[in-house]
This record gives sequence, C-alpha cells and structure tokens, in this order.
Amino acid sequence: MGRTVDYYFAPQSPWAYLGHQRLADMVLRHGATVRVMPIDLGGKVFPISGGLPLGQRAPQRQAYRLLELQRFSQHLNLPLNIKPKYFPVGGDDSARLIIATDLAQGPQAAMQITGAILAACWAQERNMADDKVLAELLQEQNLPVSLMTQSRSQAVQVRYETYTQAAIDAGVFGAPSYVVGGELFWGQDRLDFVERALAR
Repeated sequence: MGRTVDYYFAPQSPWAYLGHQRLADMVLRHGATVRVMPIDLGGKVFPISGGLPLGQRAPQRQAYRLLELQRFSQHLNLPLNIKPKYFPVGGDDSARLIIATDLAQGPQAAMQITGAILAACWAQERNMADDKVLAELLQEQNLPVSLMTQSRSQAVQVRYETYTQAAIDAGVFGAPSYVVGGELFWGQDRLDFVERALAR
C-alpha cells in the first residue's frame, strides 16, 4: 500500500504553484495518496509560528523572494508573473472551494482545481478571490459550478479550521508543507526529500 502525503498550502502561494504539478506527478508515480489540506496561513499559522505577511518583511527578504521566484520559474520551465496583477489576494474563498471539491469529488478533483487556482493567480493574471473567476475555473476543469454553493457550507468552514489546526499541530510554519509518515518537509524545493520518503 502506498504512503500518504498531507499537503498543507495556501492557495495564493507562489511556492505551492511551483511545486504543485511535481507533487501530483510524484504521488501518482509512487502509488501514494494525497490529502489536500488548504490552510489559513496568514490569519492563523503566521501569528503562532512567527511568520510575517509579505508586506511586513524586510526589504532584503522581499527582494530575494523575487529573485528566487524568477530562478525557480526558469529552472522548472513554468510560466510565472513574479508580481501578478491580483496579489496580495485573499485565499479563503479558494481554500473553501478546494475543500468542497474534495468532499464532493475526491482528492484528484481537489488537486485539479488547486492547480487551476494557483495557475490563475501566478500565470494567468486572474483574480482567484473573485467568485466569477472561481466559477470559470470549475467549468474549465469540467467540475460542477454548484461546488461554489457547497463551498459556503458550515461543514466546509469547519474542515478549513480543522486543517489549519492540524497544520499548527504538525509544526507547519510556511507553505507549501508536506508531511509523510509524521515527517515534515517545508517548501517545494524539498520535494526531492518527499520523494525519498515515499520510496522508503
């Protein structure tokens, strides 16, 4: 039986975007399963873990972030707008839509809509906080637009809060983070180690 990856991320994270398809391919390659777990990184995790919203970070850190995004975009041959039109952007509605998709359609569909949301923000200059855009993304992925309504349910909100608390309990402090067999890996640049964990 394959192993399970707990995939903690914020839907507005460029690093999640850079690692998302590689994670999806890796899970498939190893016959593993993925638990798609969007979290409230800025609102709940950062205050506990000492993280700062981007605008509050030192100028040197902000400048280096842009440099690294450019490097990884080129290295991975992935299109990326390092300063997208709709960023900073709220991730709560997207997170709840991903969870609703997972509950109704399963993790493969949740990974599918997650990839579409990440690309919308970081490669397509689309506003992932806009309901119209989210509905369009569902249609483009051949998923029911009725998931928009389901995303506003209390059950989805409870699941969002549960995932966020699970991330805190697992020691997550940034996104994306992956947990395999209780071992935490932070950042898309640690996916090689995630693969080794899955191969063990």
